[in-house]
Amino acid sequence: KRFPNMNRLSQINTQFQGESTSNFQYGKVGPKSDDDVVIVSVARTAMTKAKKGLQKNTAPEIMLKHVLVDVLKKANNFDAAKVEEICIGNVLQPGAGFGTSRMAQFMAGIPHTVPLFSVNRLCSSGLQATSTIASQIKSGQIECGIGGGVESMSLYDMNNMISPDTLADQVFEHDEAQKCLMGMGQTSDNVAEKFNISRQKQDQMAVESHAKASAAEKAGWKADEITVYKTMITDKEGNEKEILVNRDDGVRPQTTMESLGKLKGAFKKGGSTTAGNSSQVTDGAAVIFMAKRSFAIKNNLPIMGRMLSFASAGVPPEIMGIGPVAAIPKALKLTGMTVKDVDVWEVNEAFGSQATYSVETLKIPKEKLNRRGGAIALGHPLGMTGARMIVTLFSELKRTNEKFGVVSMCIGMGMGAAGVFERE
Repeated sequence: KRFPNMNRLSQINTQFQGESTSNFQYGKVGPKSDDDVVIVSVARTAMTKAKKGLQKNTAPEIMLKHVLVDVLKKANNFDAAKVEEICIGNVLQPGAGFGTSRMAQFMAGIPHTVPLFSVNRLCSSGLQATSTIASQIKSGQIECGIGGGVESMSLYDMNNMISPDTLADQVFEHDEAQKCLMGMGQTSDNVAEKFNISRQKQDQMAVESHAKASAAEKAGWKADEITVYKTMITDKEGNEKEILVNRDDGVRPQTTMESLGKLKGAFKKGGSTTAGNSSQVTDGAAVIFMAKRSFAIKNNLPIMGRMLSFASAGVPPEIMGIGPVAAIPKALKLTGMTVKDVDVWEVNEAFGSQATYSVETLKIPKEKLNRRGGAIALGHPLGMTGARMIVTLFSELKRTNEKFGVVSMCIGMGMGAAGVFERE
């Protein structure tokens, strides 16, 4: 009775019929199973402002190294040699960060006998990497593995993604293909205009994001989220000093509707998408250690919860921000759950426009949404974000003694992804 049929969400989702999707069910709501894919431990660095923040001079392999060490430490100091697979999401580093990730693995003390690969699904790369490890566990290929993501937007910027000069002429002649080159800010303005998302609503989401993030920090809710470590930073005079990376440094508690109202459209004249109601450019790394339930029990590993499902979906590139509206119903349908059954929502705030549209369309209650702030306040390190949201989700579910959570985000070039999790 708790999980009635999905009629309402199915109706919402009919507008996306015919678009390709990927759906994976890892567990069922209800009794536990030895075959469940469980979350053993999680770890993330602080999220810090690109080119300005605490990790601006820190290479991504160093960030990733620290969370790999910490996630195994949290797993009762699990033997690194027994990890069976690692998958890391990355967007801006060459080769989807494969070299970065392999080097980080070695520096973390995980031997060369443990294989690793990387994935790039833009903004959902961290969630995709986690889901890929879950798929390997569920299919019986492995019994445990680590998924996650890393991004240094200080050392590698968005210009690394695509070089228009090297593209085929046919790309620019094809209506949909050329839309993949559209700037993300422009797609945000498109969503705002097409679905009548006002500037006021976008700014309101930004104000609330910063307020929630600030309150969470003051209350100490993030203490179990962040892997604290020391690194070197260079000041404006070129002097190096050692610092502690221990906090998300993009949060602006003083943000108000008045201060945001003074900002002009960042991507076109008269546009409603501004620097203040968009996600921040940020650095960070996060990882999730997962296992088959029977393996976790046999090896005396902690069990935080389980992954129930994952879904991705395609949407028009020019309004890529609506991706969560396509992906979330599919992920929920696999579990038999509805929006009302979810206790905590982590919906990425790539832009205030698309996040507002997604939340309003799916009727996600505000009191359940991004309780510790979202990407507008915390930042959006592309490869890390999906994994970071899982870390935050489980910390919040534990704090409030709640059970079900969803992680979702839009994806550049026209997609959405979502994962459903259960805390134990």
